[in-house]
Amino acid sequence: MRIARLAFGCGNAQMAVTRAMRMRAMIFRRMVADDLDAVMAVQLEAYDAGFIEGRDVLAQRLAAAPETAWVASDAVGVCGYLVAYPSQRGKVTALGRGFSVATAPDCLYLHDLAVSARASGRGVGPELVRLAHAFALSAQLAWSALVSVQDSRAFWKRLGYVEDPPSADELAKLDAYPGDARYMARTAVCG
Repeated sequence: MRIARLAFGCGNAQMAVTRAMRMRAMIFRRMVADDLDAVMAVQLEAYDAGFIEGRDVLAQRLAAAPETAWVASDAVGVCGYLVAYPSQRGKVTALGRGFSVATAPDCLYLHDLAVSARASGRGVGPELVRLAHAFALSAQLAWSALVSVQDSRAFWKRLGYVEDPPSADELAKLDAYPGDARYMARTAVCG
């Protein structure tokens, strides 16, 4: 899972009010094909060149799992997105490859989360992840997993993810990612 650097907060009522204030005028919804150009713009802003995946790859992923792709929009337009798909715990998607939705999934794989600079610090990333966790629970998926890149491990740890090395065959797929890529997982139940 790829992510731009973000802050995360959860818990008591004060934090909920603060989050609601940051979310004012923010709309979270399912991604549609008309969002792909804006999603590409966010991706280009959030990631180093080695992590950029083409519009055709994003379109294929959206077509494969439209119920697990979300965007956040503000008054300017799309400012964040999350693309995921039902998978098996321990299965890694190599960078630039299409999704293969599992026939008997036990995990929601969060492949790509990015937030524009103008939305940074507004809780957009964590809110998109909350939507994914809600989907995982409704689909009775026990796990959520991702590949952490671009120094995002601390963000994911705050969200309850821990390193969970997959099998040697799946681990080799991490070589498609530049830098230090780590497979991480957590139970789908928020804790």
